[in-house]
Amino acid sequence: MKIETLKQRLKKDRPMKTITLRIPEDVVEDLKRIAPVLGFSGYQPLMRTYIGQGLREDLEKLENNPFWEFIESLKRHGVEEDIINHARDDIAHQ
Repeated sequence: MKIETLKQRLKKDRPMKTITLRIPEDVVEDLKRIAPVLGFSGYQPLMRTYIGQGLREDLEKLENNPFWEFIESLKRHGVEEDIINHARDDIAHQ
């Protein structure tokens, strides 16, 4: 991830969006238990951290993929998302 993008992502005053997410009760209880041990004020900030870490890792993998720019170019040229996904699946299964 580019350093400027990362700096923007780490700002605390970014706008937030409320969502509904179904998570197993035992997972929520574990999050509540471990959050204060890790220095978090609650389980939701911990969840945001976990999501952010995983997202940054996946974005980094995606952006370092040699086909990333090619796929983005196809999208800009109007190739439908499902066609791109089918082609990506074909390549992945070879």
